[in-house]
Amino acid sequence: MDKYKSLKQECYEANMQLPKLGLVIYTFGNVSCIDRSAGVYAIKPSGVNYDKMTWQDIVILDLDDKVINGSMRPSSDAKTHTVLYNAFDNIGGIVHTHSTCATAWSQAGRSVPLYGTTHADHLACDIPCTEIMEDESIKGDYEKETGYQILNAFKTQNLNPDEVQMVLVAGHGPFSWGTDAIKAVYNSKVLEELCQMALLTENISPDAKRLKTALIRKHYNRKHGKNAYYGQN
Repeated sequence: MDKYKSLKQECYEANMQLPKLGLVIYTFGNVSCIDRSAGVYAIKPSGVNYDKMTWQDIVILDLDDKVINGSMRPSSDAKTHTVLYNAFDNIGGIVHTHSTCATAWSQAGRSVPLYGTTHADHLACDIPCTEIMEDESIKGDYEKETGYQILNAFKTQNLNPDEVQMVLVAGHGPFSWGTDAIKAVYNSKVLEELCQMALLTENISPDAKRLKTALIRKHYNRKHGKNAYYGQN
């Protein structure tokens, strides 16, 4: 009996949502989810096609990047996940994809402007983009350095990872997270849609203005504020 079966199945099911949602092709992307009480997390194995993957293939690591359970190599992005789990205490799942529009904004090295209420429903600021990685970092422990890129962006831009649950890594692609793996997948899909909407907005109107502050506050607070009233109790 695999003691990590439940965690592996949770991770597997979340990973399988990525191709269904059109966020990945082939072996692109990965989802992880953490059991903080056990100090371990589950992640997709490296380079395995989604249509061939089973829950038994999921790999378990500790928060020092040591493989605890599994016969396959973990995702090559695992160390980035480890950095984020160690730094952001409240996240329970992480997603990395190379979804088309989010990756295009990442390649452009641009944060995504807050143009409309759909964006404001999910976060009250631009979707952040990191700085491009320095050569010394690229030569070092690259995947860990990717995690540090994200941490540095949140520090320098004074962002709260509990409120801003998505980021673009310059030249690379998007990461998202949430309280669990399914919420992280949800945020990954939302991120892609917001990136597509912003791209279309700028194509239609290159001089488009950011949404006015009053509308940002209204839409964000009705879903996230202490007096939120969107949805059911």
